Amino acid sequence: MRRFLFIFSAIFSTVFHAQKKPNLIPYPQSVNMQAGKFEIPETLILNDKLPKEETEYLKKRLGSQVKFKSSSSTEKVHVMHLLFPQPKIPINAEADKEKYSIYISPKRILISSYTKQGYFLALQTLIQLFEEHREDKQIPAMEINDSPKFAWRGMHLDVCRHFFTVDEVKQYIDYLAMYKLNTFHWHLTDDQGWRIEIKKYPKLTEIGSKRKESMIGAYVDNTFDGKPYGPYFYTQEQIKEVVKYAEQRHITIVPEIEMPGHALAALSAYPELACTKGPFEAATKWGVFDDVFCPKEETFTFLENVLDEVMQLFPSQYIHIGGDECPKTRWKECAHCQELIKKNNLKDEHGLQSYFIQTIEKYVNSKGRKIIGWDEILEGGLAPNAAVMSWTGVNGGIEAAKSKHFAVMTPGAFCYFDHYQGDPQSEPNAFGGFTPLDKVYSYDPIPSELNAEQAKYILGVQANLWTEYILDFKQVQYMIFPRLMALSEVAWGTADSKNYKDFENRVIQQFKVLDKMKVNYAKSIYNISGKVIPAVNGVAYELSTSQNSNGIKYTTDGTDPTINSQSYQGVIPVSKAMTVKSAYFEEGQLKSVVSTQQFTPSKTTGKNISLEQQPSENYSFGGAFTLVDGIIGNQKQLGKTWLGFNGKDVVAVIDLGQKTQFSEIYFNTLENKGSWIHLAKSAQIFVSDDNTNFKMIKEIGKEEIQNSKGKVRLNIGNQNSKYIKIKIENAGIIPAGNPGADSKAWLFVDEIGAL
Repeated sequence: MRRFLFIFSAIFSTVFHAQKKPNLIPYPQSVNMQAGKFEIPETLILNDKLPKEETEYLKKRLGSQVKFKSSSSTEKVHVMHLLFPQPKIPINAEADKEKYSIYISPKRILISSYTKQGYFLALQTLIQLFEEHREDKQIPAMEINDSPKFAWRGMHLDVCRHFFTVDEVKQYIDYLAMYKLNTFHWHLTDDQGWRIEIKKYPKLTEIGSKRKESMIGAYVDNTFDGKPYGPYFYTQEQIKEVVKYAEQRHITIVPEIEMPGHALAALSAYPELACTKGPFEAATKWGVFDDVFCPKEETFTFLENVLDEVMQLFPSQYIHIGGDECPKTRWKECAHCQELIKKNNLKDEHGLQSYFIQTIEKYVNSKGRKIIGWDEILEGGLAPNAAVMSWTGVNGGIEAAKSKHFAVMTPGAFCYFDHYQGDPQSEPNAFGGFTPLDKVYSYDPIPSELNAEQAKYILGVQANLWTEYILDFKQVQYMIFPRLMALSEVAWGTADSKNYKDFENRVIQQFKVLDKMKVNYAKSIYNISGKVIPAVNGVAYELSTSQNSNGIKYTTDGTDPTINSQSYQGVIPVSKAMTVKSAYFEEGQLKSVVSTQQFTPSKTTGKNISLEQQPSENYSFGGAFTLVDGIIGNQKQLGKTWLGFNGKDVVAVIDLGQKTQFSEIYFNTLENKGSWIHLAKSAQIFVSDDNTNFKMIKEIGKEEIQNSKGKVRLNIGNQNSKYIKIKIENAGIIPAGNPGADSKAWLFVDEIGAL
């Protein structure tokens, strides 16, 4: 075999002729183009010793392109496989499992790997090469040596807010496999529905798998469809079927059973597990609710029995136990909980949460498994062997890694695929936020705060798909593609934001495959992207597209652009109120949606602005400049025009450049209590000529802000100053009786203007 390898490598020592870079995603660690091409035959002859299940997958994926035949002759086959020489002491056994090499010569394709898993990953690369050369039927000769950077490369799917069939879940798993992701996080229980059959507790699915109606439209509209939803759940036989399907694709399914919060569906079936008597029902609204599991013996017995059945169904090392967004309201009012805090010398209800998680962890550990939870499981102290899924930002992962706990990075700012991926005005209704393809691609899962030793505790990266606003599987496809491709390259460790354009071109080539699969992917990549930049007399609007910018047409009078509209030649100056509409045309045909941006400039527009405290990473698009870009945000869309501050005040100083006359200050803030977003408590306006000595000229309180419904307009008398300082006070800790009680309130602020 070694002699064969030597002869084979000699083929590649021929004179190199430049070959086009292959359109592979994720791009391999090493690709060396060689001379010559492999002609795709009508019938592909496979070595009959190839791993059986994986090879059947190859045949299924390429069955419409070539025929297949097996042979025992190593001389006549087109595709064969061999195992790498096994090292006596593997340097990195986990990485070796997924390591592979592909050698393509004009005569044959040789795949090398340590394991069937590595072979399967090699097949994904090979399939992409066959798809790329479906028409010309000539794959360039090359040598690929490849292995992933991260062991955990995951995608999550929430089936509680909206349910998806077994076949749809299988399709989802296939998408993960295509781009070399290896972990499927299955969110099976929540306030809005319990989706897994537990034989010991039949009422979980008899009662908890349905709700009387569902919220529709934007959250702030508070409207419902009036239609019963469910019962929807997976039987244990269906679960086994999906687990087997995933295993055949070398994907681990990590099930999530939410606790102690997000438990309304379970409490609707077994109200005795709560701190109060109920009755309860599965939630019809989205958000967070006060009624949670009560940490008493019967609750722990219930959860242990549930987990017993879950662990019998799922062989994964980790079991996800949620742990996020657990209000402490009921625990504060519960005599049993307060006695438990005293008895165990716990500091407070956060300590009780840690007690709850540690109790569950001990049980899961006793069964030979480990727990993983959202970063709120850090509250009150992390359970001894727990892993953390860091979603509120990167700090949870940093804290876990520094304390020698494993972490999976999934920060909302980069990894929440329920956020908008294009201009919110031209996208389907989404949760909020703005996470376009290039932002996903720019993410580095290793926080800079960690040293090399601590970085070893970062298991990998995952993206999450919450489905409050995703009604069907077509919309699932739309939200994950093409962002899943960016995630895959980040997780593989070959993403390079400096070469984003190269990645973008490869994505566009991958669309041909998705088209054949009839996948409803987002085409936001083709749409016009607008960026507001400072200009001499205010701001300017910069347009770009993944295509030739010469095809951009635009108007400034609010009419839709046509092929005869003005061609985009450079930034568009914005010195007065206007509506810019833009679109991309190719060969006289409209190729994109029409993008619309309204501008309402004021005396602060385009001026220098500084913030004492920075917004949350999830809602920070454009930074402080977003507050003076001349754009008034849509109160129903928390997209790129809003800044969000979690538990922080907004203190902004605007430099007008010279003494300027003005008599009105305005700003916008939001209220969406279900999402923990509260109107500001107060606001103060100051002026100064030297940026040091400020004089307060206006102060308003909570009542006036509430009366304005967040659209605050303040008459401040005639002023003539160079600097404006505005302090907008966060509501602070959310009071009892509200979703998220005892947690920090969110403050969302939009444009700060002066007239």
